[in-house]
Amino acid sequence: MHKAYPRMSVELSAVINELVEERGLDREILSSVVCEGMLSAYQRRYPDMTLRVTHDKKSDGIIVEVEKEVVATLENEDTQIGLRRARSLGKDVQAGDRIWLPFDGPIGRIEILRARQVISSRIRKIESEMIYNEFKDKEGTIINGTIHKVERGGIVVKVGDTLAFLPKSLTIPGDKCIVGYPTRTLLKEVLLEPRNENQLILDRTSELFLQRLFELEVPEVFEKLVEIKKIVRKPGYKSKVAVISHDSNIDPVGTCVGVGGVRIKPILKELGGEKIDVIAWSDSIELLVKGALKPAEINRVELIDGSAARVWLDEDQRSLAIGKMGQNISLASQLAGVDIHLVPSSGPSEQADNDVVSFE
Repeated sequence: MHKAYPRMSVELSAVINELVEERGLDREILSSVVCEGMLSAYQRRYPDMTLRVTHDKKSDGIIVEVEKEVVATLENEDTQIGLRRARSLGKDVQAGDRIWLPFDGPIGRIEILRARQVISSRIRKIESEMIYNEFKDKEGTIINGTIHKVERGGIVVKVGDTLAFLPKSLTIPGDKCIVGYPTRTLLKEVLLEPRNENQLILDRTSELFLQRLFELEVPEVFEKLVEIKKIVRKPGYKSKVAVISHDSNIDPVGTCVGVGGVRIKPILKELGGEKIDVIAWSDSIELLVKGALKPAEINRVELIDGSAARVWLDEDQRSLAIGKMGQNISLASQLAGVDIHLVPSSGPSEQADNDVVSFE
């Protein structure tokens, strides 16, 4: 009594099984999605009818039905069925009842394309929800992956069976981008729906990525016996990490560096040569500035109005304090939260205001 469109009804379960195997989707959900897509096709062709589509597992096809009102006098064959006709079909009905009947109206190529669009869209939405639910709790943690593809805008990384995206702006200068190479990244953001085809956004340049590396390599940091108070970073060049111990028997700097640098070396290797200064945190801005300017040796620090610090140092330490392209003093200023003014220890005091390198 009903006729389903052949191209959609043939081996419907085979199509569903293939999607289940390839994408790990639920079989019942896929069956519902296919029916939803086909229903949209029929509704597009027959907008004035109330239709429904179900998957007939016995015939492995779809069943299309139309809802009609039982009437004593037939006026509209599309929406009504005569009482005598309904009862001849074995229906125990009365006038005014509504019943579902097989529907054999044809649909064409345009409607089939519409069905495929709906099905594809629903499958993409289901997959997006699965990825979101799988990875949302891992947001802000380090994940392992393999470089899958290198594009102009960034790197596609394969994490298990899922593809993630590491934007070029969030890669470390000098990172090796070779297909097949393993990579560790911070899962920066998990999107509910893909943006530019990307749902998992990765990062290697943030301070949080560096903090997570310390947590992986230094058990005391992971256990919060040693706390990272602040990180400032110029990816690919240098980072400064201020740490404090919550156990009087633990040296925070030595613990993070390890004997012979055994603990910090894997982090340095991961960052591809980026230098890391580990500094003891202090509530004293003067002491913090002094430590933040390492490797330069500082003679004296004087705080000015809480927003700036005047730093006396020998002339041969000046270039170390400033660093390449001013990066060291810039990072030190960010770490301490004050402008830093460098003053030659051996020079006249009146040079102090003229001989300034200032960074926020």
